[in-house]
Amino acid sequence: MYVNDPIGDMLTRIRNALMAKHLEVAIPYSRMKGEIARILKEEGYIEDFAVGNETPFKWITIKLKYTGIRRDRRPLITDLKRISKPGRRIYTNYKEVPWVLSGMGIAILTTPKGVMTGQQARRQRVGGEVLCYVW
Repeated sequence: MYVNDPIGDMLTRIRNALMAKHLEVAIPYSRMKGEIARILKEEGYIEDFAVGNETPFKWITIKLKYTGIRRDRRPLITDLKRISKPGRRIYTNYKEVPWVLSGMGIAILTTPKGVMTGQQARRQRVGGEVLCYVW
């Protein structure tokens, strides 16, 4: 299946799995999606992720994180929002990297130094394309 916006597809798959209260979700692999999953794990939004090496395609399996007991569990990720889209790219310099919910969420950016959070981009004084917000 061909997808015009692979990152948007990844975020939608995660959002749909969270609404259905699935424990994990499988997403077609790319390096960019792997880096986004790495950041989500480092920031504590997901439990873990693994890259499966099946043929003919690789898949990323993301274990989602919830709080509370079985019937009352709520996902840690409240929402994911795609910012820069294939039809309209959004770039920012390090001084104008957006704060998401006054620091309660994260902005994920792709920079010349790699994929990183907005906070890391500010520290390293590097700007780039704003991929998405997670809170």
